[in-house]
Amino acid sequence: MVSRRVVRVERHAKHQHIVLDDGAIVAVHFRMNGDWELAHAHDPLPSYARIVFATTDGMRLCLVDSRALCTATYHAPGAPPELALGPEPDALTAGALWDALARRTGSIKTVLLDQRVVAGLGNIYVAEALWRARVHPAHRASALSGRQVQALVRGIKAAIADGFARQGRYRAGLRDRPFRVYDREGSACTRCRTKVERMTQAGRSTYWCPGCQGRRAGR
Repeated sequence: MVSRRVVRVERHAKHQHIVLDDGAIVAVHFRMNGDWELAHAHDPLPSYARIVFATTDGMRLCLVDSRALCTATYHAPGAPPELALGPEPDALTAGALWDALARRTGSIKTVLLDQRVVAGLGNIYVAEALWRARVHPAHRASALSGRQVQALVRGIKAAIADGFARQGRYRAGLRDRPFRVYDREGSACTRCRTKVERMTQAGRSTYWCPGCQGRRAGR
């Protein structure tokens, strides 16, 4: 991939597509904590640099990931990545979410992590959305009421909007806007003052408030 020009960069949920001038696409998935780092070509390589792009103006773009979970795949012209994604949060409606959840018997927390249900939701913002909607994370997805689904759509949109206001995912200043429930185990809930608890679902940490989110349906 030499002497190619980037014509645009697209976001598709958690995926970033770098579109080249010949129609090829470099599809990047940041996973847990991958991110780009821009520097001059003569600067030392950053720690945990996984992929390096050199530019004609003497700059260097590195995909950095301390956990080595991020991926970048090349797709030839005419063979774009195939993505099975649900609606983006800003386009999500209560009707669409109701239909998607009606067929799901798993817990609402794990169901919302499925990108085919809602695109772009990760572990942090699912927890934040459920807290905002006052829905227990182990509540059976198909057992949510219409009112709960409406509250959850509002919670998802609010959690994502709050995320965009954080000025980056991993940069300094992130904690200047503390999360409402995520990573607050043992701290008082900012809404009801009950201590936030943590449990494990599908191998991931779930933070929730027993006072605000105490009721659940189904096992």
